[in-house]
Amino acid sequence: MFTGIIESIGSIRALTPKGGDVRVHVDTGKLDLADVKLGDSIAINGVCLTAVELPGNGFVADVSRETLDCTAFHQLKNGSRVNLEKALTPTTRLGGHLVSGHVDGVGEVVSRQENARAVEFRIRAPKELAKYIAHKGSITVDGTSLTVNAVDGAEFALTIIPHTLSETIMDDYRPGRLVNLEVDLLARYLERLLLGDKASESSHGGISESFLAANGYLKS
Repeated sequence: MFTGIIESIGSIRALTPKGGDVRVHVDTGKLDLADVKLGDSIAINGVCLTAVELPGNGFVADVSRETLDCTAFHQLKNGSRVNLEKALTPTTRLGGHLVSGHVDGVGEVVSRQENARAVEFRIRAPKELAKYIAHKGSITVDGTSLTVNAVDGAEFALTIIPHTLSETIMDDYRPGRLVNLEVDLLARYLERLLLGDKASESSHGGISESFLAANGYLKS
């Protein structure tokens, strides 16, 4: 688990194809690896990966085909800047929100607009994730815990302060950039809870307006 508070900006040192997957070597910048051991989890742009080598100038992790297919990891190349966060501990200050490091989908930066010293971004999420994104709710973008300021269909708006711009890779964002999205865990569990006994039915498609009406959650 993670908090969504980025600890360091790192960079991709090498991406090496390996048996159909990819092995990534990350230069971790100012990230303190003194307490990191082989097998520990580190999030790269919100993707939870396992350290399999600790060469002294960062760490090495294996990226599975599933991860390559389901995230924006495929757009990274040697030299790409990335957000880094070590897994939380029982004594970690939870400054963001609970983040699993399991990406739900890939979004696209639609627009970027200066607003005084802040920057406003508009991001388009996959349609299937829109129901989990709420005004003033939490969302994780490339591993960064952020507050949603507005929602319009599958698009949502973020206002990013100068500190966040300087301590994450968000200052690199331009329209057309792909980003990893993880929705709030509570929204996922709430959907499952609302299904009740129907959650055990493998053919059930999830929460819909007709489901809510049929189960008394909507008034006609």
